[in-house]
Amino acid sequence: MLFGHGDDFYNTQQEIRMNFSSNVWHGANLEKLVAHLDTQFDKISRYPEPDAGSLKRLLARRFEIAEENVVVTNGSITAFYLLAQAWGGRTSTILTPTFSEYEDACRLYKHKLTFFPNNEGLAALNLDGQDFCWICNPNNPDGKLFSRTELLGLIAANRQTTFIVDQSYVAFTTEGLLKPSDLKSNKNLALVHSISKAYNVPGLRVGYIMASHTITKVINQYLIPWSVNALAIEASKYILTHPAQFTLPVRKWQRETAELIYQLNKLDALEVIPSSTTFFLVRLKQGTAAGLKKYLLDTHGILIRDASNFHGLDETYFRLCAQTTGENQVLTEAVKEWFGSGKVE
Repeated sequence: MLFGHGDDFYNTQQEIRMNFSSNVWHGANLEKLVAHLDTQFDKISRYPEPDAGSLKRLLARRFEIAEENVVVTNGSITAFYLLAQAWGGRTSTILTPTFSEYEDACRLYKHKLTFFPNNEGLAALNLDGQDFCWICNPNNPDGKLFSRTELLGLIAANRQTTFIVDQSYVAFTTEGLLKPSDLKSNKNLALVHSISKAYNVPGLRVGYIMASHTITKVINQYLIPWSVNALAIEASKYILTHPAQFTLPVRKWQRETAELIYQLNKLDALEVIPSSTTFFLVRLKQGTAAGLKKYLLDTHGILIRDASNFHGLDETYFRLCAQTTGENQVLTEAVKEWFGSGKVE
């Protein structure tokens, strides 16, 4: 889905004053990172490390796992395509609705696909004959979360299946999720993480896979040399070695999200789907997400995510990621205004 994603900032002619469409921490202060990258600019005149080796070593030390258990990728999305490619033609189950690139990657590499609605609970999930199970946790777009205990039980009960668990939004919740240490006793587990989301640097494109060496050695056969550029490597290393500069105040953000949800739920013409994160789905009882998106963009410069192209959702769904308290208030009033504008069809 090359152009079907949320933050289509690049694709609009209007001035965007507020962006609720992208699941990225909006409050990161990047001034010191930018200053650091100014001192690293000479690196663009040389090839980067073929496998982002220095960043891989740093990640391994941080998570207390072996370097051979880490693969650094050009964004988490590249990780999904590498995994699908390395085991092309296998069978895969995807919990939906979820990030579209799992399905796209699997279809590209000829996986036989089945889908399982994530609202039915993991106890009902039958993985007989399935080589892979793809789970986003916390899930995009609805913020649904499975507990670490639930997932470990599922993984242990299905050793014939490899679980690809996307934890790109791990920083957006206070709940306990799967840990790198869980890889030691679960050789059928691959964790995918993103450096982009929690630090507001999605343009750098850096992600990584953590898995047993049995899995990573196969992935490395398909890894394109120099796929992570030099500045992205240096930026990621700076972020990881200066954690105090990039602390995400998740509890405060969650309180702001809860207030936004509370205010939106006062509107009878929509329903907010419960979420465990700072982003969530909304279902319109009147009108379409496309119509609301156009109105908000044209009249207020507000960008939201039309979620109708997620597997299992229809034209009434849109996704929001909470912003500042003031911006959240403006959004709520703008949605209320749309309902009263006579432009809702």
